[in-house]
Amino acid sequence: MTGYGRGAVERGDLRATVDVRSVNHRFLDLKLRTGLLPAATEDAIAARVRGAVERGSVSVAMHVAGGAPGGTRIDADAAARAHRTLGELAARLALPGPDLALVLAQPGVVVTDDAIDDRAGALALEALDAALIQLDAMRIAEGTALAAELRLRLDELVAARTQIAVLAGSVPQQVARRLAERVKRLCDDAALDPARLAQEVALLADRADVTEELVRLASHLDQARALLDATGAVGRRLDFLVQEIGRELNTVGAKATTVEITTAIVAAKATLEKIREQVQNVE
Repeated sequence: MTGYGRGAVERGDLRATVDVRSVNHRFLDLKLRTGLLPAATEDAIAARVRGAVERGSVSVAMHVAGGAPGGTRIDADAAARAHRTLGELAARLALPGPDLALVLAQPGVVVTDDAIDDRAGALALEALDAALIQLDAMRIAEGTALAAELRLRLDELVAARTQIAVLAGSVPQQVARRLAERVKRLCDDAALDPARLAQEVALLADRADVTEELVRLASHLDQARALLDATGAVGRRLDFLVQEIGRELNTVGAKATTVEITTAIVAAKATLEKIREQVQNVE
């Protein structure tokens, strides 16, 4: 589902701004840009986003300004020791001496100021919460519109299921008529054995019977409509039900013995495909 949220919090000499964007995706794909915030804060940010969003490609851009940049400082003594050690090693290996970037990359040279980091992390999380509230509001609005559309499509499938049930009820009579006409053409005016004809009709009607499939189809449709009124994430459950509805329609179509039922199945599958596309956007 799509949405956007922005949060900004300022306290003392620190200011945190967060932009959260979400676009459609079958699963949760989280991308974080948090600058120089410590790893523990990044983990907390990721956990908070995952708690608020279950599906979607979500990008979080975070910026904290003020205080010491990123809450870091350079330990000059550690830098001098690292430079001396690297220089001695370079001399033994007949290599050029170390540059500043290599010295700064050594452990203990660039250290964090825990006090500033803690303040920046707390402020960033507060801004993130504000952004997630805005994001959620937009996603709720989109979800309401999607639910209305899905209800219309599910109602179409309910109507199609009712039509198929009516058509299936007349299948035994049509099978009997077609079989009798075929036997007459093959046997000319020879007398038909009514008992044998009834047995063949019963066998063919049983093969074409779709009662079980229609019962399951009705159950799946009822569950899907109920999910639209449920709270919380329902996208994956709707995904599953769409697959099962398609399975039942395929089975009914395979058993179909009349053009009318086949036509109804084709129309129902077209409607189901529209539902499938929309369900991918539902959390």
